[in-house]
Amino acid sequence: MRTTGVRGLAALIGSTVIAGGVLLAPAAAAAAEQVVLSKGHTDAVDVHYDDGELSLKVHDDTVSPSVSRDPADVTFQVLPEAAITVPDDPRFAFLGPTGSQVWLLPLTQDPDLLWPGWNTTELSSGVFTGDQVKISLVDVDGPGDLFVFTQDSFGSPLMKFRSDDGLPDALDVPAHTHAHANWAFTAEGNYTLTFQADATLVGGGAVSTGPVEYSFVVGELSTGPDTVLSISGMADEEYQPGDTVTLQAVQTPQTDLDHYHWFSRCPGSDDFVIISGEVGEEYSFTATRELNACEYQVKLYDENHSVVATSEAVWLWVAFPPVDPAASQTITASIDPAQGALVISVDPDDRSVVLPPAQLSAGGDRWESTGSLRPVTVTDTRAGTPGWSASGQLPEDFVSAGGATFSAGYLGWTPQVVSQSNGQGVVAGPVVEPYVVGVGGGLGASAVLGSAPSGAGRGTATLSANLQLHLPTETVPDTYTATLTLTAI
Repeated sequence: MRTTGVRGLAALIGSTVIAGGVLLAPAAAAAAEQVVLSKGHTDAVDVHYDDGELSLKVHDDTVSPSVSRDPADVTFQVLPEAAITVPDDPRFAFLGPTGSQVWLLPLTQDPDLLWPGWNTTELSSGVFTGDQVKISLVDVDGPGDLFVFTQDSFGSPLMKFRSDDGLPDALDVPAHTHAHANWAFTAEGNYTLTFQADATLVGGGAVSTGPVEYSFVVGELSTGPDTVLSISGMADEEYQPGDTVTLQAVQTPQTDLDHYHWFSRCPGSDDFVIISGEVGEEYSFTATRELNACEYQVKLYDENHSVVATSEAVWLWVAFPPVDPAASQTITASIDPAQGALVISVDPDDRSVVLPPAQLSAGGDRWESTGSLRPVTVTDTRAGTPGWSASGQLPEDFVSAGGATFSAGYLGWTPQVVSQSNGQGVVAGPVVEPYVVGVGGGLGASAVLGSAPSGAGRGTATLSANLQLHLPTETVPDTYTATLTLTAI
């Protein structure tokens, strides 16, 4: 094991390596295969743009000829020999206390270690604004922190990415760049690094790879059977508010490990958040309407607090609170025919809205689709011109032919006044955003499409709305329908 001091550290990370120009294009891999890269040169974050799509690949130069691989097929190993001692130098205090250990893949190549970098030499000039792309470190999931840095001519660190002070970190990289840096990990164990590349096309429009996960192992590879973690106990049907939900972590095969952490992610949140105090194999809580459409995940840890296994997420569905008939009222309204009428209507031959197939959002955190409400006509012939308000609501959730559902609240709208009679003062209703936890929203509750004040409602107005649908990424693929109820009072 290495115990490098200040001079040894400086020798390992002496200077920045950035090469301009074009590398030889890596050959395509003959077939997908799972590989472990532990020694030699590789461009771990290799940016490509083909057929209008930006993508991240791995340029594996440890074989001859070199090949291009999918990051999902690669495990990057930081060998135990990469361990060094943090020097007594305040410039490197971010690595940890003096004398503690970190595992360092150095800026300059060591033939006995992995030499990862990033590469944009496959990108053509004149495609992206400024001839550059933005490479971001979006997330680091592991037992320690990651620091990726170069050094100036005086040996002082120049940080590129670091996980200890909040992510994402972004780096603007010109096309035709091939670069290396120091990769320092503060603990042994399994890490998942999530990178993303984004760019703006010269002709307009943004392109993104979306988040791409990279697997790193610091230290020895596990030789035992993989432990698969799952969650049992979540009911397929809806819970009623007040029901007890009991989730159980299940190991396959069973091990002696018993240290867990439970996580949740609710609509409106991009990331899973740790549930404080829940470290056992069982997690119980009370279902509330506010928790509807939340996801739950559990992770298993070893004695070094390294993640051994992560479960797939499970979804919680909570019904609307039941209505107590004893606390309800029946409202009957009538209109004197002699005084005219207030009528809301739609063309019977133009009453179906078919939203385009949902697409993944730029952030990769949800499905999105937009469309337009078909014209809604409100005619007021009442002599008293009391004004009116037209509203819409989805009283039931969306349902597919296969019985899958999602909440009506995931649909929102931006109302519009298409036309109105002379003398009317019709205004569009407020924007209703799709449902967000803790904020609310969505058309699961009644929302105003348009209104006219007293004295300015008589005549005929045509209303519409732009529709916005935001769905969790785990929504079951299918075709869903729901009925929008329109009322005018």
